Amino acid sequence: MTTEYHLRAFNLLSDQLSSKGMDVGNLIIQLASFQIAVPSWALGTGGTRFGRFPMGGEPRNLEEKLADIALLAQITKRTDSISLHFPWDFTNNFGEIKQIAAQVGVKFDAVNSNTFQNYGQQHSYKMGSLCHVEASTRAQAIEHNLEVIEYGKQIGSNALTIWLADGSNFPGQVNFREALQRTSESLQKIYTALPEDWKLLVEYKPYEPNFYHTVIPDWGTSAFLSRQLGPQAKVLVDLGHHLPNTNIEQIVATLMHQNLLGGFHFNDSNYGDDDLSTGSAKPYQLFLIFCELIGGVNDGAQAWNSISWMIDASHNTKDPLEDLIQALESISQAFAKALIVDRIKLTHCQNSGDVVGAQEVLQEAFLTDIRPLIREARIQSGGEPDPLAFFRKEKIREGLIKKRGTTILATGL
Repeated sequence: MTTEYHLRAFNLLSDQLSSKGMDVGNLIIQLASFQIAVPSWALGTGGTRFGRFPMGGEPRNLEEKLADIALLAQITKRTDSISLHFPWDFTNNFGEIKQIAAQVGVKFDAVNSNTFQNYGQQHSYKMGSLCHVEASTRAQAIEHNLEVIEYGKQIGSNALTIWLADGSNFPGQVNFREALQRTSESLQKIYTALPEDWKLLVEYKPYEPNFYHTVIPDWGTSAFLSRQLGPQAKVLVDLGHHLPNTNIEQIVATLMHQNLLGGFHFNDSNYGDDDLSTGSAKPYQLFLIFCELIGGVNDGAQAWNSISWMIDASHNTKDPLEDLIQALESISQAFAKALIVDRIKLTHCQNSGDVVGAQEVLQEAFLTDIRPLIREARIQSGGEPDPLAFFRKEKIREGLIKKRGTTILATGL
């Protein structure tokens, strides 16, 4: 893409938006300031229970994960932080890691605990962790989360994400009410250890690895638990953690209405927790979610900076860095399109019962080719006009393979 081509496209779009009374300069500022965290586990190839096909050049340690995030930050200007997962990302020297991160301009997002795997601890999580019938197993899971909080404090994080695999696979396996009560009591012990400026993000999921019931299956249960815990506890919405055709934008609006929306894990899905690239399957839904987010912020339901943003996807057949570049771009597009919705006209249509008109307002924004605006925001921030093309032209993956090897598997996966 030539500079001349970009300028023609940007000037045309700028004129179109300006003619509708939109401040293009302000839109660019908002786009440039919107940063989405990348989790450490997304930097390597993912997989399924059937297999994993590594790309080569995957990060072998935490230092190389930071280097990959710094690369994404440099060329996309859409991410500036990494989310660590423990024990996958444990280090004996958090001070050194924090210093390395500062040198490459990377911050630390929410830290994530792991009570869905057995990794050498005394008690097994096969029958649950925070909901386990044995107090000793619950205590082990609680202590792990307390340790993760301490790790996060050392690196400058300000949030703990808890996702539980706890549940059951067969009718009669557990007592639903007692399992939920034990989970609530365990979460309370973790919550009391939070620093005053931290959030506790409570994630939900309707199934997997348990297929009869999960202890926190939906946003309502997560919201109920958060309310029990206190104001620092919020709901984490993973876009893939819903049954097919769930109205996620309504969930977002409801949580914002109650000041309970804590953050997002961005991905996409056709069936369930498919972990597809964000916006690859349902871009219109992603746009509608951002419409509710911006509407909620404009109405004063929640502040924009009270919400955490992170990608959470798996890349079984894609280069993980290319996938992340695509995801960051898709999120930016949905955000930008939601920003240009004619809110005044939409409100008028809603209040007058003009169903057709309301749909036209949304689709006009969604069908606008907003990419020149996103490119301009990235260029003004010092990034690459086309990060994916740059990644391929510079043969970055080939360079990583040469440096790190062809058979390396990313740590923690």
